[in-house]
Amino acid sequence: RLEEALTAGQEAVDLRRALAAERPAVFNADLARSLNNISARFLSDVGRREEALTAIQEAADLRRALAAERPAVFNGDLADSLINLSADLTATGRTEEALTVNQEAVDLHRALAAERPAVFNVDLAQSLNNLSVRLSAVGRREEALTTIQEAVDLRRALAAERPAVFNGDLADSLTNLAEDLTATGRTEEALTANQEAVDLHRALAAERPAVFNADLAQSLNNLSAHERPAHPAMFNADVAQSLNNLSIRLSAVGRKEEALTVIQEAVDIRRALAAERPAVFNADLAQSLHNLSNRLLDVGRTEEALTVIQEAVDLRRPLAAQRPAVFNAGLASSLNNLSRCLSGVGRTDEAITGIQEAVDIRRALAVERPSMFNAELAQSLCDLCIHLLDISQKKKALTAVQEAVDLYRTLAEERPALYKDVLADLLKWLSTITM
Repeated sequence: RLEEALTAGQEAVDLRRALAAERPAVFNADLARSLNNISARFLSDVGRREEALTAIQEAADLRRALAAERPAVFNGDLADSLINLSADLTATGRTEEALTVNQEAVDLHRALAAERPAVFNVDLAQSLNNLSVRLSAVGRREEALTTIQEAVDLRRALAAERPAVFNGDLADSLTNLAEDLTATGRTEEALTANQEAVDLHRALAAERPAVFNADLAQSLNNLSAHERPAHPAMFNADVAQSLNNLSIRLSAVGRKEEALTVIQEAVDIRRALAAERPAVFNADLAQSLHNLSNRLLDVGRTEEALTVIQEAVDLRRPLAAQRPAVFNAGLASSLNNLSRCLSGVGRTDEAITGIQEAVDIRRALAVERPSMFNAELAQSLCDLCIHLLDISQKKKALTAVQEAVDLYRTLAEERPALYKDVLADLLKWLSTITM
């Protein structure tokens, strides 16, 4: 039915484009609305990201012109299109542009909320929530933290007045707040924020068990009742993401077998979704397979972990070939894990080939965005060192680990709470292999 809806949406665009060509002053606003809808609701959902981007860019351009003439009427619509444009720019790997566009949306929503807070605080909170994610994506963690804190404050006030409507959104922002607190080394505060999100989700589950499974509540993300898609496949996609997140949390607290059970369910759901719509869900399936491999390693099932991570690599390689700016980071991560699995079953030469490819990809990523990828590059260099030592290539191994030390030294200076201990451990280990 999604394809039928897309066809109908495209027909609406075509009709309104013809009308707008004859009478732009009357119909440009309607054309912009149709373009906004077809981009946000349909093209993105069927994996046609570039077309979605083209459509939302046109909508934003039309609304920018309308807002220039009548800002009081159209600034809100422009801000909405900018939020969607930012999402599509992110999905096509244009991260810096996405950040710029999202910032403009925040500026518009802030001005609107200053005049009419009862109407626009909801939109301002959403824009701030998204902006924090964009800031994190370019490594600006402290700014991301400040931004998400403001979103939490707004959503807390909204939820106090209308908890049934806004508690889900508040929990969503609290989850993002926890991530940014963790990234800036404030672990105890992150735990508090995360626990509050869990408590909110548990309350939702108690009130509406058919919608919110209590066991999934710890990791539900972006599944508020008033925004949840009605389409069953999209609901399943959200459930799978929740299971994926829950598995990570269970693993972090040592509940390894439960984590494995949960991630297997996420894989099963995403495999079914990907079978029907591979262009949309193959990336998600690869993500869950990657995590399943980690959980299998946690319980010592290395051979199975190897099979699973190879499938993840096989899915991510064509995705990265088509859209390297979006998927190269994921491919490098899976190659890194593939290398570890290969090493674990004694296939050292293949492990070195895999980790070298991961290093090469991460080196290129780190050149463009060092604040995001230097830590991952350092991690891969350490793994490369270990594998080289396995085949007695000590000189090359030392070269790799020295580069990792240099990277971690810089990281420790910038973010000591996160990397000071890592650097100390690495230096201690380096001293043992140079003796």
